[in-house]
This record gives sequence, C-alpha cells and structure tokens, in this order.
Amino acid sequence: MSSPTQRRASPKLSPPAGSRSPSRGRSSSRKKRTSSRGKASSRSRSTNRKSSTDRKPSTDRKSREAKDGKKQTAPQDKHKKICETCKTEKMEYGGVFGVIFLIFFLPFTVYFINLACGRQRCTLTAMPKIPGFWCFFDRQAALIFFGWLAFQVILFMLPIGHYYCGKPLRSGDRLPYRCNGFHALLISMAAFALAVRFDVPLTIVYDKYYQILTTAFLFSVFLSIVLYIRSRYVDNASLSPAGNTGNVIYDFFVGHELNPRINNFDLKFFFEMRPGLIGWVMINFIFVLKAYQDTGTYPVSLLLVTMFQTIYVADAFFFESSVLTTMDIMCDGFGYMLAFGDLVWVPFLYCLQTRYLLDHPTELTWYTMCGIAALNYIGYYIFRSSNTEKNLFQKNPYDPRLSHYETIPTASGKKLLVSGWWGMVRKPNYLGDLCMALAWSLPCGLNALTYFYPVYFLILLVHRERRDSKESQKKYGSSWDRYCQRVKYRIFPCFY
Repeated sequence: MSSPTQRRASPKLSPPAGSRSPSRGRSSSRKKRTSSRGKASSRSRSTNRKSSTDRKPSTDRKSREAKDGKKQTAPQDKHKKICETCKTEKMEYGGVFGVIFLIFFLPFTVYFINLACGRQRCTLTAMPKIPGFWCFFDRQAALIFFGWLAFQVILFMLPIGHYYCGKPLRSGDRLPYRCNGFHALLISMAAFALAVRFDVPLTIVYDKYYQILTTAFLFSVFLSIVLYIRSRYVDNASLSPAGNTGNVIYDFFVGHELNPRINNFDLKFFFEMRPGLIGWVMINFIFVLKAYQDTGTYPVSLLLVTMFQTIYVADAFFFESSVLTTMDIMCDGFGYMLAFGDLVWVPFLYCLQTRYLLDHPTELTWYTMCGIAALNYIGYYIFRSSNTEKNLFQKNPYDPRLSHYETIPTASGKKLLVSGWWGMVRKPNYLGDLCMALAWSLPCGLNALTYFYPVYFLILLVHRERRDSKESQKKYGSSWDRYCQRVKYRIFPCFY
C-alpha cells in the first residue's frame, strides 16, 4: 500500500519553456560549421559547439527558473497562510484548569463505577471496597491487552476493504483511509468462536478485569505523551485547529496533531474504532460465556443487551466510512482525551450493563422484553435512517432519492437539509442514539448506577450539538439562522 503522501494531489509542473533548446542549438551549430569553407581546428569546433549550446539555453534557464520560482513560492505562501490561521482561538472544557480536572477525574470515574458495581453490590450510596494496590497490576493481564492490540493492528493492515478519502484538510489535501473494520469484527468474532471450541480460558478476562483496565489506562497515558512529543516536530499545517493553543497541558489533553500517521497507518482512525469498540463486544461475549459456565444457561436479559450492543458496533463498522465526517476525525487532534476514551472509557464503561447482568441476573417477562426490544429498534431505525439521509446528501445533494427534499442554500455553495429527519430536529441521529442507550439499561431494572451510560451520553451529545451549532453559525452565518428558525428543536421534538 502506498503512503498517504504519495496519494496526495501534488501540483503538476508543466515542462519548462525551451527545455529542448540545447538540442536545437547543437543542430544549428552543425549546419553553420558544415556550410563554412574555412578550415577550423578541433579546439575551435569544440568552442563553437559549446558557445552555441550555452548561449540560448541561458535565456531558457532564466525563464524556467522564473516559472519554477512561481511554482515553488505558491505552496510556501499557501503554507504560510495556513500557519497564520492554525492557532486555537478559544479553549473548551473549562480551559486549562478544566482539562487538568478531567485528566484525573475521567480515570477516577472509570475505577469508581466499576468498583461500586461489583459482584456483591452495585450502588452509589456506599463507598466501594478498594482492593490492595498490587491487585491492579498483573503481567498476564498486560500480555492479554498487548496481544489483543497487536491482533487488531494486524487486522487493520490486511489488504482488504476499500479506500475512502477523508474531508479536505486546510491544505486542500484529502487523506486516504482503508475501511476494513467490518472484516476485522467478523474475524475477531470467528477467532472468539474458535477459542471457545478449543477450550481457551477466555474468562480470565473477567477474573483479571481490573488488571487489564489498568494496563489499558497506563498505555493510554504513555500513548498520549508520545503523541504530544511527536506533534512538536511536525509543521503547523498538520496541527489540530482545536488543540494548538500553545499551552502544553491543554494541547496534550485535546490533541496537538490532527492526523498522526506512520506511513499509511493512521493512528487516530485505528484507535478510534478498532481495539476499544471490538474489545467492548468481546468483553460482552466473555461475560455471556462466563454466565453459561457458572449456571449452565444463557440469561435472557444478558443475551438481549449483548445483542443490542453487538448490532450497534456492527453498524458502526459496516458504515465505517461515515466516521470520516465526524468531529473526532475532522476537528479534534489525537491526544489524551481520545486515547483514554478509545482504550479505557469505551470498553470498560460501556459494558457496565452486561457486567451487572452477569453478577446480578434479572428476570424479564416476555412483554417487557418485547417493549425494550421495540424501543431499541425504534432508536436504531431513527439513527440509521437519519444517518443515511445525511450521508447521501453530503455525497451528492442532487441525488434523485433526495429530489423531493427541501434545502436552504448557503454563501459557501453548500446546502442545508430541512426535510426528512433533519427537518424534524437538528440532530435526529442523536435522538436514535439516546433511545438505544436507554434500551440497554432498562433490562437492569431500577438500579440507578446502570443508567450511567444514557445519562453520560445525554450530556455528551448535548455538548456536541452545542459545539457543532457554534461551528455551523460561523460557517454558514444567516443561512444557519434561517435553518434554526425552520428546525427549532435540537434533539428532542417538542421538548429540546
């Protein structure tokens, strides 16, 4: 596979004027020499030949250098213009003090919730029992984590799947991305089935859950430090527009470099999707296997939530190319926030419901299961159909399937969709996401802690909607104001 730099569209240099003039100069000099009757020495011939070939190309060389000079200064001027606008104008997350708080609060939240929801009890009303310090470290757990990471790296580099171009960067380049995540998910599931068939002790992941969590956390910190050090040696055009304040702590948290790559291996795209999301599914499968080994049956509520979450992750990989238009890929750099979120937050918090149902089985009536399944289906339908509308419209606003949809033109030439799901609320995909999140917690009954995910997700999506609205206001101006007048509600119809 070729490197991304080889795939970038470089300026085409036209052949310099007079590039063939040296040969024409030689031919004309020969004609003059043969037509002359006087005898000349070999030294004079060589002198005449040299002078005839050098005289005219000197003019051509000047014109060539002048043209080449224009072509060389244009990219420099363009790069200089990019550098002038690459500084982050405004800090988010409460500024420097806010990100310092989050750097410590996020891992504290992961450990606290996992410890509070243990095998004996799952409640926030009492302090969780904290085991000994060395119970969080284990060599075998580290081997499991890094083995899983290496396995996903191999799958990521397989020459299967299709290439897609990302959104244009500030430099005008569009980076290529190989999307083979759905294949990686299927291969991982097949590998899990083979491991079960040959009695590989997979439930050791449950036994060493906290040790694996700690390994993932320490690696995310190490990765974030390496990414920041690396970002100090790249040009300004490669920096993130959101993480280039000049403050070390803030840029370290948000991410200083936008798209860190090792040849054609995109680090942010890999960690955004692969080890954490697929790891989440595998942890759920291991919990189901553990329940069967302990009880000899498959708890229905545990199977239901596992199925919901597996479909959700499979959908993300089946439409993996749509991730290239998200804020994580387009705007946010790759730093502590994404590294910790991808490796720790997603796999070790999003499995909270399945871990609770393993340790605290709940019985559901058939009509309760049908109602929860209906809510999940409705949420998935809204999520998928609204995203499909958005993707079709972004690829081709003149798609015949969207011919009956109404749009609002903008000064930039783009259009804003005000029909279909996007004419009902501004973020219908967020509405579908939240419906599914609630359906994942309902099988856990009335345990408040198991509703952490939908509550957290609501806060996250509201923040993202506000952030996206500000960016759209800057980009589209009065057209965005007209859109907001037409589509008044942000996420929830008739409510918010």
